[in-house]
Amino acid sequence: MGIYLSSPKTDKFSEDGENDKLRYGLSSMQGWRASMEDAHAAILNLDDNTSFLGVYDGHGGKVVSKFCAKYLHQQVLSNEAYAAGDVGTSLQRSFFRMDEMMQGQRGWRELAVLGDKINKFSGMIEGLIWSPRSGDSANKPDAWDFEEGPHSDFPGPNPGSTACVAVIRHKQLFVANAGDSRCVISRKGQAYNLSRDHKPELEAEKERILKAGGFIHAGRVNGSLNLARAIGDMEFKQNKNLPSERQMVTASPDINTVELCDDDDFLVLACDGIWDCMTSQQLVDFLHEQMNSETKLSVVCEKVLDRCLAPNTAGGEGCDNMTMILVQFKKPLQSTEPTPSATEPEPSHDEPSSSK
Repeated sequence: MGIYLSSPKTDKFSEDGENDKLRYGLSSMQGWRASMEDAHAAILNLDDNTSFLGVYDGHGGKVVSKFCAKYLHQQVLSNEAYAAGDVGTSLQRSFFRMDEMMQGQRGWRELAVLGDKINKFSGMIEGLIWSPRSGDSANKPDAWDFEEGPHSDFPGPNPGSTACVAVIRHKQLFVANAGDSRCVISRKGQAYNLSRDHKPELEAEKERILKAGGFIHAGRVNGSLNLARAIGDMEFKQNKNLPSERQMVTASPDINTVELCDDDDFLVLACDGIWDCMTSQQLVDFLHEQMNSETKLSVVCEKVLDRCLAPNTAGGEGCDNMTMILVQFKKPLQSTEPTPSATEPEPSHDEPSSSK
């Protein structure tokens, strides 16, 4: 069967939700791929003042993306930096924490469960998108104790996942990204990229890869992975003389902080299956057009997936798994606490990139 099916799976997992500050819709589709490796999290009430949304695009398997969808937001919430009001540091630590948690006996056990044909916890059949219920984000302490067992020396999974998440707290938007999933905001109809696609040929990424003992061939790390940053992918993180942020492939996220304003129309998080087919501005324009006649945001997302789906697998573009979250801000945006310094987003000048 290879990496592509003989005909695409066009069934979609779609969802809508809202609170007093925002509303969201999401949709995901397996498409032409032989399996579904995307996952997501949409937690409207991470706490009383905060919403968390994330897109995770797995490669080499689905277990790491599902692991991130289940645990990353919990780690953000439980980190001591978050309690101190430092959301950015909490996000950064939580990305690295995913790699740590997936090692050892308990990491092996959790990944084994998430890799089952039928998830033992949710009953979700493989091939459908997996995401935690909002209730799973309950304020649980970090009790990730070391377990003895036959896999105590498990170094972590070779499959990996991108992670692109947005945390909305009062008028502040925090975006953390590792990989080539992307977050884009529409401000007065103009697309602004709030994340950077971490490709190996970028100068800073290339320098780190080479210093860690790797090489780049055909745009891929060691001729294999076309991402310079990801969670998991432990085979690229085995240099014992280097810290996590300096490995060939690192989970270290870029953190972008933006102050939201009344000019902001909506926020989009999507995996590269979307961006392979549309630039940031093309997607923003398409969304504005669709939202003029359709109020249900998940339906708007479904229309994007249908538009991007390729008629065949000849070209490669439009053949990937696709996941998209669309977030619309309720106005006026009101703040109840002082806002830290934030950066003004820059307009996007992106072009579609090659898929993994």
